[in-house]
Amino acid sequence: MALTLRPAQREDAALILAFVRELADYEKLLHEVEASEEDFVRALFGPQPRVFCDIAEWEGAPAGFALWYYTFSTFRGRQGIFLEDIFVRPEFRGRGIAKALMQLLARRCIDEELGRFEWNVLDWNAPAIRFYRSVGAVPLDAWTMQRVSGEALERLAAN
Repeated sequence: MALTLRPAQREDAALILAFVRELADYEKLLHEVEASEEDFVRALFGPQPRVFCDIAEWEGAPAGFALWYYTFSTFRGRQGIFLEDIFVRPEFRGRGIAKALMQLLARRCIDEELGRFEWNVLDWNAPAIRFYRSVGAVPLDAWTMQRVSGEALERLAAN
């Protein structure tokens, strides 16, 4: 196996954007991608990064990524990790790359004594749901994600 996992570097911004666009296309959400390379440079490599990214390479070729950030649980009294996006290019699937990326983050949780490792999955994405169940994830059926953005965010901030 020729899998390498590494932290993203500033020069990976175009690659990260490409991964995001490929993931969005798979999720039928490409029309919602507004991010630019500059956005990823600022978010990941600015003076105070608040998000982080790990790149998976298979025999030197970019195969996938995991973009994540720290959260905090008031109930646990500890930080956790939220996996914003994980994606493996179709030609590299079935090689354990997604699992290796998730194991890397799980190991970070253990090493840093974090309380949780969480993420969302689209309800129609049966292959991902099967994979997540296979690594021990359980759905939080009583919780629904809420979102305020765009004009609604502007209105909320103004009132």
